[in-house]
Amino acid sequence: MRSLKIEILIGIFICATLTSVSGQQGTVVTEHINSIELSENLVGIDLNRTVKVYLPPGYATSGSSYPVLYYCHNLNFNAEQLFADGNLVKLLERGFANGVVKEFILVAATYGTPTSVSWYENSPTTGRWIDFTVKELVPFIDNRFRTIRNRDSRAVAGDFVGGRGALLFAMLYPDLFSVTYALHPVATGVGSTPMAWKTDWNKIHNAKELKELDGVDFARPFVSISQAFLPNPNRPPFYCDFMVEMENGKPVLNIQNSEKLKTGFLLDHMLGTRAENLRKMRAIGFDWGRYDPNQDHVVSNQSFTRKLDELGIEHQAEEYRGDPWSKNWTENGRFYTRLLPFIAKNMVFETNQ
Repeated sequence: MRSLKIEILIGIFICATLTSVSGQQGTVVTEHINSIELSENLVGIDLNRTVKVYLPPGYATSGSSYPVLYYCHNLNFNAEQLFADGNLVKLLERGFANGVVKEFILVAATYGTPTSVSWYENSPTTGRWIDFTVKELVPFIDNRFRTIRNRDSRAVAGDFVGGRGALLFAMLYPDLFSVTYALHPVATGVGSTPMAWKTDWNKIHNAKELKELDGVDFARPFVSISQAFLPNPNRPPFYCDFMVEMENGKPVLNIQNSEKLKTGFLLDHMLGTRAENLRKMRAIGFDWGRYDPNQDHVVSNQSFTRKLDELGIEHQAEEYRGDPWSKNWTENGRFYTRLLPFIAKNMVFETNQ
């Protein structure tokens, strides 16, 4: 009886704090998690993390529990921006109204760091973002809202860097998430050109603070990747090592650092140890745009699907014409025509509880 009263009080609190979205029936709630898991970091992360929660039209009145899709955003982005123009809500509610997919809750936390993005990893430099997700975010949502609290009704998706994050969570936690879909994921493989020579390492090594890297191609992403996968708490100002180090005043590839970084960063390098987890998933899907100017993303995704096939891991993979920036979020773009139907087909929407 006590737990029932608590649930009723929580329900009243939620209903009192819902904010209408552009006259639609669904609602977006802004929550905050004061993270403990992220407290050990060296880059000044704000521990008060913003979480946006979309509740579908029927949530306020049905009393039902709903499945949940966790969405991982791209670098230089955040949860607030994901909802800012109302387009995501519009696509969701059109999908519900047209019978493309049954109603579900969508959750998006902010994974940004002062450098750019966390890469959805645990790091002593940039914080334990995997632990934040599985130990804080998911339990918080399950305790706060009427969710179906099992893996079959929990999915994870994302785009670009967030697509990598979505696939990573599938590799690590098939007991928590059963369905994953990645829109144009990055870092699925090494690509066709060496990673090491995409940026100006002289400027990175000479920089005393982040703002000195503004305008330097790929500098901030490469620093954030290094912070995630080559952390070094004894090396300010960025507290990491690099795949290219300076020798006699010149940038030189450090083989040991390079291999360590690729082992942690590139998803295809993890398949040998994570294949069995992927076989436990109800469904895995990803796609990529053929004309991404960075063809490494295209080549690596082509290779990644072949490697999954070689390991006997069931999945859907599709290369489409065009670039992802103009295809993912349009009225009939990839989110609406591919991701939503994939969720509809593979996630469990009903509960017997």
